[in-house]
Amino acid sequence: MSNVPQAVDVFSGCGGMTIGLKRAGFDVVAGVEINEHARLAYSLNHPEVFLFGQDVRALSVETVLAALNITVGELDLMAGCPPCQGFSRMRTKNKTQPVDDSRNDLIFEFIRLVKGLLPKTVMLENVPGLVNDVRFNQALAQLDVAGYSCKYVVVNAADFGVPQRRKRMILVGSRLGELEIAKGRSHHRTVRQAIGKLAAPAQSRSKLHRLLATRSEDVASRIKLIPKDGGSRSAWGEEGQLDCHKKLRGFHDVYGRMAWDKVSPTITRFCCNPSKGRFLHPEQDREISPFEAAILQTFPRSYKFPIETGREAICSMIGEALPPLLVQKQAIPIRQHIATFE
Repeated sequence: MSNVPQAVDVFSGCGGMTIGLKRAGFDVVAGVEINEHARLAYSLNHPEVFLFGQDVRALSVETVLAALNITVGELDLMAGCPPCQGFSRMRTKNKTQPVDDSRNDLIFEFIRLVKGLLPKTVMLENVPGLVNDVRFNQALAQLDVAGYSCKYVVVNAADFGVPQRRKRMILVGSRLGELEIAKGRSHHRTVRQAIGKLAAPAQSRSKLHRLLATRSEDVASRIKLIPKDGGSRSAWGEEGQLDCHKKLRGFHDVYGRMAWDKVSPTITRFCCNPSKGRFLHPEQDREISPFEAAILQTFPRSYKFPIETGREAICSMIGEALPPLLVQKQAIPIRQHIATFE
């Protein structure tokens, strides 16, 4: 094993977790991702990482040990974010119980790999709704039996320098001793600080920035009516609301603009669709571009996304990724913790 602590990124997506782990001082030696588009983006940016491109349920502990040439207990960190759609606030029944979704049980695949590989430390990230599910307590109990001292907390990514309001559950555990969770700060980075100096898409050399949808004349005219810098569709008046909005109460952020001097709303897989949230540019009459969404997620500006996969697939990758900066801030104490036992 290298002197640099080594990590495996399970459910790695397009690489948000891996970027953060690398920035925190880890050598990411392997990833696990089933989605073809996400694997393509991951490999474009992390070609040196061994990527298991298969369903995690079909990945055996023996296969991982053989591929990485390690023994049980040798790995420094296993990190992962099991798919969380079933636990998300938008899909929970009465805001407490998750809907039936086969992906809900994938947390146990993460636990299975942990129990088999016995890494020195673990980090699990997910939506806050997971802590209200019986599966979470079952997972904690299994980690305890495996010898891990665990802690978890719900944090806001904005408190860690991410220019975005995004609440996440962070769990950390160690077989070495007590492990602390990183604490945030009160100073937030704003939308203006993140994307305020970018050229307009038409003047940009970035293909990702120019990857915008073509809107109908009706939608384009409606967008122009939204007041700059934080305005909402209330500017349309009661009579101007779409029929679908008249029938529903709530969803007031739909067709809303971001505010320059606040953090952005949560960047989701629909982040480039103004009909799905407050995803209009603060000033220009358009939705944010995938490039802007990636920056608000704290991806490096040089990060590569396969344009040929299409705008929808790219936005999905970006919105479902972990903000690299949040991961970095959480992983630094883990690296320091491991170093104290070397």
